[in-house]
Amino acid sequence: MTTTYTLRNASPAKTRAEAVVVGVLSSSKGPVVCDAGTEVAQAWGRKWLPLLSSLGFSGKPGEAVRIPAGGKLNASMLVLVGLGPDPDGTAVRRAAGVAARSVPNAASVALALPADTPELVDAVTQGHLLGGYTYTKHKSKSDGDTGAGEVVVLSPIARKAEAVSAFAEAQIVAAAVRLTRDWVNEPPGHLTPEAFAAAVTDAHKAATKGRGAPKVKLEIWDHAALTERGLGGTLAVGNGSDAKPRLAKLTWSPRGATTHLALVGKGVTFDSGGLTIKPSSSMVGMKGDMGGAACVIAATLAIAHLGLPIKITTFAPMAENMVSGSSFRPGDVVTMYGGTTVEIANTDAEGRMLLGDALVLAVEEDPDVIVDVATLTGHLHLALGDKVGAVLGSQEIVDAVLLAGDRAGEQHWPMPIPEEMKERISASKVADLLQHDWVRWGGGLMAAAFLREFTGGLPWAHLDIAGKELNTGGAYGHVPAGATGFGVTTIVEYARSLAAG
Repeated sequence: MTTTYTLRNASPAKTRAEAVVVGVLSSSKGPVVCDAGTEVAQAWGRKWLPLLSSLGFSGKPGEAVRIPAGGKLNASMLVLVGLGPDPDGTAVRRAAGVAARSVPNAASVALALPADTPELVDAVTQGHLLGGYTYTKHKSKSDGDTGAGEVVVLSPIARKAEAVSAFAEAQIVAAAVRLTRDWVNEPPGHLTPEAFAAAVTDAHKAATKGRGAPKVKLEIWDHAALTERGLGGTLAVGNGSDAKPRLAKLTWSPRGATTHLALVGKGVTFDSGGLTIKPSSSMVGMKGDMGGAACVIAATLAIAHLGLPIKITTFAPMAENMVSGSSFRPGDVVTMYGGTTVEIANTDAEGRMLLGDALVLAVEEDPDVIVDVATLTGHLHLALGDKVGAVLGSQEIVDAVLLAGDRAGEQHWPMPIPEEMKERISASKVADLLQHDWVRWGGGLMAAAFLREFTGGLPWAHLDIAGKELNTGGAYGHVPAGATGFGVTTIVEYARSLAAG
């Protein structure tokens, strides 16, 4: 079902819809309806608080309950969702996501959630679009349509230009997150490097066709082009597979751009570990190892669609890390793009090889700043869990990315690159750099130190999103089970901060 979203300044109690969603805050004195839902509470009068009490509804995040409207509204159903004690944009975004899953198959839904600022209009709209996401492409039988036919975002500032702009931009960003989720959810046998490159080509055509569409340049480098250019790291990883590697380069260069951001994303479409093969249980979910590439490509298209006045150059190397007679081996020395030689110690540390090539390509574009996104290390997954990404690199860029993540509703944590990591990556007796070692601690920090060697001293941040690309548990907030699209909103928000100076 195609869902239509509209922004309207209207009474939730009088809006005609199949379901009205109202946000409820938790407090020490009990649940309190948000300002947007005051008229709904008034329609129940003295029965409102006893109703909440009988339902055992406290307003804590993640709570949702559906009750018949009983003729008190111009709707057949009232849906209450918890906002927590002090709802900010993140809490509102998550509550809107819960609401999307709490009203399946509704013809129309009205959202009476906090939306009295442009930021909250964005949060409600994004949250509902992302919370209602499903992926059923490969199901022969599905439960039918799960989205609403029409969703009305109720806001007292609906007629103001800044609210209208926030509403439209939220849909663009949500579409980029959903695109990333589609790619990460795709089975690895269907999304080989060649198929991934073809999917990017299709997405690019869709994003750039029509009058007024942004002018984004796309180049796809095939195996021959990668060989000719000498992308040794990408070829070393990808040549072990029958599905040969690719690289996607996107360029958004609007008139008047004064800042140039280079984006790099890891695109390993499946990671067996290569000759340093993973245990079978560790291969589950490795279709998501291209989540970094999906993130930066979708974010680039969104940035262009938003018309942000900054130049973007994006590199997404794509490879499949498989086991065969042509797999690269521990002990091999690989010459990376740009000439740096690397001794291989662990073929399951393949992502840094792709990124090393792509970072040098990015440096050659002479950007002001580089940001790479990758499902890079299990070390930082273990350290930070499955909901918090790591950010490492130049301190001023790390700080800016962390702020962008806060505004975007994604959690990140700063991690250091200690000086001793330089010694670990320089420990090879036969090459310029050692790709990996078997010290049990600090592997994520060593990986970042390795990547830094390919950044040419430019301002740079590395986002390690390992474990965040796929939600292996149940849905929560605006995040469904399966692919999450983690990182997209942070990258877009960071680009907005650069555009704002």
